[in-house]
Amino acid sequence: MDRYPFIVVEGLDGTGKTTLRKGLFRLFEGLFRVTPLAVLTTNFLNPAVALDLVEGKYQPTEENRDGYLEALAADKQATADRLISPSLPARPVIADRWLLSELAFFAVKHDRPPKETYAQLTKQLRLIPDLTLVLDTKPETAMDRAADRPGDATRPDWDVMDVQARVREVYQSVTGAPAAFPALGRVVRINAAQDRATVLLTAWKALMQHSLLPDLQGAAS
Repeated sequence: MDRYPFIVVEGLDGTGKTTLRKGLFRLFEGLFRVTPLAVLTTNFLNPAVALDLVEGKYQPTEENRDGYLEALAADKQATADRLISPSLPARPVIADRWLLSELAFFAVKHDRPPKETYAQLTKQLRLIPDLTLVLDTKPETAMDRAADRPGDATRPDWDVMDVQARVREVYQSVTGAPAAFPALGRVVRINAAQDRATVLLTAWKALMQHSLLPDLQGAAS
């Protein structure tokens, strides 16, 4: 590759996305002496749609559904054009969520087929992740882990068993049909019930398998 990889980490809350992102961050920094850029799914780089993003995510209604989807598409395009693409020649980019989680949100909250949401979000988006890592585990396990985290980041209308089970179903159906969702890039599902070291090693092996790591000799020189 003539640039560093764009890596996405997806999964239910509590599956270890932040832990994996931090692990990959440290490995790139330690082995290749390059500091990755870590981004979140929503970066508010298009201020014109900020209000629609907040309302659509935290107070979803039928009335603000289409506005929220348009805002997400605009924000992702701005993030890709202004933040991710300019960074890739100099450093890897690791995103905590990108497209898959949005497909699940609209399927669960608005009964919108993932293919329709996908078409809207990718209509103008040209940047494709080199690898999407999907951390998969049972909702019960993920929710137990999420409950142990400090702070109050749970949503009573989202972080409940039946909703998270439906989210996982969307993840599984979408990743099971990669040809229908090419903008996810190459997808690797990882058993998140494994210990953290094994999850990180599995992700690192996936990067190696897909030739997404710099040459160590070249990095050292």
